[in-house]
Amino acid sequence: MSGRPANAVRGEVALVLDGRDRVLRPGFERLLAAEAELGSLVAMLDRVGGGDVRLAEVEALFWHCLEGERGERDGFRAMLVAAGVGALVAPYRALLTAIFAGGA
Repeated sequence: MSGRPANAVRGEVALVLDGRDRVLRPGFERLLAAEAELGSLVAMLDRVGGGDVRLAEVEALFWHCLEGERGERDGFRAMLVAAGVGALVAPYRALLTAIFAGGA
């Protein structure tokens, strides 16, 4: 848990998992790690713009941008599943906006 609210000025995004507020912070090093796993973030944005949202990309981007103690990735993935896809759409959109609008 991050222990603090997300700061939109820093490009941070709030994500509620397991009843707790989490912070997604897309710093440069974190985006490099995400891109190493996912491939081009620009290509991902192009796919999203065309309506092609992949849950594996949502999970990986959230994982790499998660602030604070993360625990095991399988546990994180289970929390995403429990939250439901609908609860992930707004934070995903906000995170992409922060990344590509220069908030990161």
